[in-house]
Amino acid sequence: MQVAFYISAVIAVLSSVMVITRLNAVHALLYLIVSLFSVAVIFFILGSPFAAALEVIIYAGAIMVLFVFAVMLLNLGQEAKAEEKKLLSGKLWIGPGILSLILLVQLLIILFSENTNEISVHAISPKEVGITLFRKYLLGVELSGMLLMSGIVGAFYFGEKKKKSKHRFLQGENN
Repeated sequence: MQVAFYISAVIAVLSSVMVITRLNAVHALLYLIVSLFSVAVIFFILGSPFAAALEVIIYAGAIMVLFVFAVMLLNLGQEAKAEEKKLLSGKLWIGPGILSLILLVQLLIILFSENTNEISVHAISPKEVGITLFRKYLLGVELSGMLLMSGIVGAFYFGEKKKKSKHRFLQGENN
């Protein structure tokens, strides 16, 4: 199990570095999803399958939806259409695909291995997670909610078309 943990950790670090260094937002998003999947595998290895499922469902799914909203708000136009045509090529999917395949094979080996007595799993119920989040870590949850809201407002501000407005007395004059 330690080998699987270290492989997942290396994939998480590599894909996180790729997120930071990519200039194209779509490429960075693909590596971010791989990073989130590898963190989910780490959670599963450490004996928290519920946290692993939440990692995949909430973070990987929600990040995709928020990214789509950001692209829609920014309204990139013709440049975005040309970029989407590039996305359909297979070269873009090679890096994240290989890393995801390694994680999938590793997860399948862990799930179907006969030697599972090394893991001491203490199942944590969703109720316990909710109680912990909204009692002990309430400030962190509220601050992350405010951070996400400010990101949405910022995306709306940057995506808004700027109008040149003139004062009502200057509208008749040509500048």
